Parts: sequence; C-alpha cells; structure tokens
Amino acid sequence: MKTNIVLIGLMGAGKTTIGKKLAELLTMPFTDSDENIEKRYGSINDLFRKGEEYFRNIESKVIQSMAVLDGVIMSTGGGVVLRPENMEVLKKKGVIFYIKRPVDEILKTVETDTRPLLKNNPEALYKISEQREHLYQKYCDYVIDGTDIEKAVKTICSIWSKIS
Repeated sequence: MKTNIVLIGLMGAGKTTIGKKLAELLTMPFTDSDENIEKRYGSINDLFRKGEEYFRNIESKVIQSMAVLDGVIMSTGGGVVLRPENMEVLKKKGVIFYIKRPVDEILKTVETDTRPLLKNNPEALYKISEQREHLYQKYCDYVIDGTDIEKAVKTICSIWSKIS
C-alpha cells in the first residue's frame, strides 16, 4: 500500500503551500525537497552556480532519502521529474499528485529573484513548462488544478480518503 502523498509540478505552482495545508488537515508530517536540500547543502542559488547537473545530483540524493519515509506528505522541486530514477523511488510508496497551475498565474505570484532558472528571464517558465508538461503527466496518478489552493487541498483530501 502507498502511504505517501507526493506533490509535483512547476516551481511556484503551490506545492509547498498545499502540502503544509494537507499536513495540517490529515495530521501527517510534511517534508519539502528544496527545504531539505538547503538544510543539508546550502542555498539552491549557490548550488546552481556550480551547474544544474551538480544541483540535480544533490536533489536526487535528497529524493532518495525522502522516498524511504512512510506516511508523509512530500513537496518536490519542479525539476524532480527530469530524472526517471527520482520518480521511480517516489512512486514506490507515494501517490503522485501533479499540481497544475497556468504559467501566467505563477508569474504573477512567484519571487523570480530566488529562482535560479528564472532569475534573468522570468519568461523562461513558459519554455520550462512546455518541456516538462509531458513528464508531469506521465508520472502523476492525479492532476490537480492549482489555481485555487483551498479547492486543490479539498480535492486531494477527497481522493486520499478513498484510496488510503
């Protein structure tokens, strides 16, 4: 049986916000891959300066350590789907929810200065979305509309109560 809720989607889609609200409602622990990376390895911006490949290797290590947990809600970085091995380990114990939110909406609310892939060109999110959409679709068990956070949380809770 799968015991974890795993949230995937573009940066700024609301995964962390939704995850924290789910954790409260479902009384489950919450963990965030980006927060874990920063606690263990330092700022994501600094890690990206050493190259995206360098960052992805660290991200994969953190995902491996998160994937062995039980009964946890996990928020992942937007690029977690770029490596099949990340998704394979997350799927073993996790039900994967793709938080889908339009790029236009994300760009209105996201802090681009803190996002290495958007820092110099926020419009790059359109291209990133285009490149990753098929991967989010491929790996998810459920697609959740992320335009309304409260509605997304209720939808995931409803699905989770039926399958857990």
